[in-house]
Amino acid sequence: MTQGVPVAFPTARGNAFDPPVPARESSAKEPLTRLRFADGRLGWLATGHSTARAVLTDPRFGARGENGHPAVPRAVTLAEFPAAPPGMPLRPENLEHQRYRTLLAGQFTAHRVRRLTERTEKAAGELLDAMERAGSPADLLAHYALPLPALLICELLGVPHADRERFGHDAAVWSGHGTSAEEITAAFASLGAYLHRLVELKRARPGDDVLSGLIDADPALTDEELAALAFLLLLAGHETTAHQLGLGVFALLGAPDQLAALRADRSLTDGAVEELLRYLSVVHHGPTRAARQDVDVCGTTVRAGEVVVVSLAAANRDPGRFPDPERLDVTRDATGHLAFGHGIHRCLGGQLARIALRAGLTALLDRFPGLRLAVPAAEVPLRHDAQVHGVLRLPVAW
Repeated sequence: MTQGVPVAFPTARGNAFDPPVPARESSAKEPLTRLRFADGRLGWLATGHSTARAVLTDPRFGARGENGHPAVPRAVTLAEFPAAPPGMPLRPENLEHQRYRTLLAGQFTAHRVRRLTERTEKAAGELLDAMERAGSPADLLAHYALPLPALLICELLGVPHADRERFGHDAAVWSGHGTSAEEITAAFASLGAYLHRLVELKRARPGDDVLSGLIDADPALTDEELAALAFLLLLAGHETTAHQLGLGVFALLGAPDQLAALRADRSLTDGAVEELLRYLSVVHHGPTRAARQDVDVCGTTVRAGEVVVVSLAAANRDPGRFPDPERLDVTRDATGHLAFGHGIHRCLGGQLARIALRAGLTALLDRFPGLRLAVPAAEVPLRHDAQVHGVLRLPVAW
């Protein structure tokens, strides 16, 4: 494998559903490509499925940037995580420690997952009731795809019903749907402060929720740690899930044969969710890994301190792993996709996303058998300047 001429960091997609163009071109040539960031620094772009898995599981790569390299290279124009608000001094990268991940994983019991699924199905029906009352056409993102995962997070954390409308509003604004930087920063601060108050509430009156479970599992956890862990669940389970749902519906509406197959056989739903996760992979870039030492990756030496950007979107379109990968196929066995990453740092929001996507798609297709785009597909506006890919609006009619 040769280093060749470095490709520019991939920052834009050619269409709504495919990976960024440089990532797709690199994947067709070789699974590990020399990469040049906008500031001139050199790194690597991993696009092959097996190469991505190798980088993500190799302990010689740091899960966060090391040796002076940030987790997301500064040259990339992405929304940066703001300073932590009052009451939540810990940043998400400090919560990757295995202790925290083990504590969180232990909260996803079969009972809790079953209850979350039932509550999410109920929430989906209520949101569709409201959308139907508002009348056709409607923006599916604003009325459904954004609020549904927020309500799932509320159930998970035990947010009181009286606080859920405000919580959902702040979550939507912070996830990139605010009108200004000031509004987004204010929403972030509001969420952090609220989660700190919620921790205090759960200490005083525990319930059947993750925060109460964490307090019981490890009484040594501080309020700051608990609030930050709650925010991490919001970060992992809200924005990406919302845009996966919105973009997934957009993709299905543009593939009538696949939509018809799913409507005709609802036993395909679980597989269709996995295929949409493979086909869309809404995270543009990353995760990133920094080499702690010189590492041989598929015959190429990655030097100590160099950053490898793993393109999950490109890896999920690797023809060596998925035959005819450019085709959306709800009957495909998409097992092994990397939409949630791989290895010990696999995304904690994966289980939440699957609950929301299964419930969200099922309820939507049941309610509106004639669901269709309300505008030509080319007129659906896309997000081009955020780390998570998706639609800005999804006008639908029924």
